[in-house]
Amino acid sequence: MATTARDVRMIALSLPDSSEKLAWGMPTFRVGGKIFVSLADDDTSIGVKCPKEDRAELIAAEPEKFFVREGHDDNYAWLRVRLAAVRDVEELRAILTDSWLQAAPKRLAAAHPELGAEDTA
Repeated sequence: MATTARDVRMIALSLPDSSEKLAWGMPTFRVGGKIFVSLADDDTSIGVKCPKEDRAELIAAEPEKFFVREGHDDNYAWLRVRLAAVRDVEELRAILTDSWLQAAPKRLAAAHPELGAEDTA
């Protein structure tokens, strides 16, 4: 069953200290003032944090799911995800949690080892 914008909102806002803010006419979800997910204006895809060096491998492995917007994402650690290609809410949760961990302040991420944060102490 395809995941939806409603699933994105529910999961994103369930992550610690997350909030929603409208930016560029689209819902964005933030932690520590940094965006960790943005919802496309047509609700069919999301943008998430992703190290630039990991993007090509993810896109090559699952091009129906992952993509970048040429000319827009080139210089940013950002990856797009087609919601219809995400298997279920658990996979979506994993994607959003990974993005949250990249954007969250280190102390906040370390305070939530249940999310997979590595202990930085």
